[in-house]
Amino acid sequence: MVRMLTRAGAPLDHVNNLGWTALIESIVLGDGGARHLDTLGALVEAGADVNLPDRGGRSPLELARQRGYAEMAKRQQASGAR
Repeated sequence: MVRMLTRAGAPLDHVNNLGWTALIESIVLGDGGARHLDTLGALVEAGADVNLPDRGGRSPLELARQRGYAEMAKRQQASGAR
């Protein structure tokens, strides 16, 4: 579904009322498992900003590390996350 939406031109870096982008939601609302890794990967491949922080100033990379999601952090770093 994420790939279909990104191909259709859905805004990749839209920030919702909680201050989260779809990329951040794939981390915060996920469990670090295969489905959430796939969602994160689809967003990164489509060009989502891997450095856009949440309302509290935490980057997606920081959020993944805090949760112990090493593979999510690795994929973000490979795409320029800092």
